[in-house]
Amino acid sequence: MKFVLKLFMNAIAVIIGSYVLSGVHVESFGYAIAIAFVLAILNVSVKPILVLFTLPATILTLGVFLLFINAAIIRIADWLIGTGFEVDGWGWAILFSLLLSILNGLLERLIKPDKLAAPAEPDTKIYDKDGNRVV
Repeated sequence: MKFVLKLFMNAIAVIIGSYVLSGVHVESFGYAIAIAFVLAILNVSVKPILVLFTLPATILTLGVFLLFINAAIIRIADWLIGTGFEVDGWGWAILFSLLLSILNGLLERLIKPDKLAAPAEPDTKIYDKDGNRVV
């Protein structure tokens, strides 16, 4: 359930990003869900490989090179999805990745999917001298 909620939040961020940035074009909300799904798959499968191969550049730039890796993931998604999603260039891809990160962070703080689940029982249990549970 959390994956579906995060996918939906990412799709909303994609739609907002396409309205804010003139170099990013998304046809419909259906394409936004497809973009969110493809980005999730690419972030799990391709991104770790790219990070591993570019680790020296990432260390030398103190992590700034990760922006280019995120832009590459967005460009790959653009290529995979085709006509429903277009990013006009690398600069727009970098700006779109920054905006997606900010919007996803804001949406997660607003919705907080962990709060939707039932509260977990605390690990520590405290009993009084008669054996009654206090906490």
